[in-house]
Amino acid sequence: MSTNQFKNGNHIEVEGTVFKILEFQHVKPGKGGAFVRTKLRRAADGAVIDRTFRAGEKFRPIHTEARKMQFLYADGTDAHFMDGETFEQIALAESSVEESLKYIKPNETVDMLYIDGEPADIQLSASVELEVTHTEPGVRGDTASGGGNKPATLETGATVNVPLFVNIGDRIKVDTRSGSYMSRA
Repeated sequence: MSTNQFKNGNHIEVEGTVFKILEFQHVKPGKGGAFVRTKLRRAADGAVIDRTFRAGEKFRPIHTEARKMQFLYADGTDAHFMDGETFEQIALAESSVEESLKYIKPNETVDMLYIDGEPADIQLSASVELEVTHTEPGVRGDTASGGGNKPATLETGATVNVPLFVNIGDRIKVDTRSGSYMSRA
């Protein structure tokens, strides 16, 4: 795979480490050779780095596939999942999927990303609907146009800032990429 075949979301191997391409930009300066500026996320631990490559540089493409898995539970060190077809159970280090777990309820089906046959990450949809389990009551006079936010705890344990009119028991839509409130469901 060459730099001119880069696409956001592709996986490449750089010096023996697997990275996901978050964004890239081809640069052709007036003097000197062209190059590609990239922002990469390390598959092993989620660290984001900036890296520059010469145009035309070659990389080993990484075979990735998504499989449907059921999230069973997290026990403090590992997150446990089960394949719905083979009933095989796997465990991923909880620290590597910590952000994703904030938006997943037990027994929920998720897409597990496999890199070269090894389970590596969870692919979430862009937004999820979750129930508010705790938040302070809004004060009389707080309207939808009245602005202001308050913290709310969701059924998965995640905390999100919501508008003042949201109450306990409301179902809300949350953006999984930024962790922000989108709307009432």
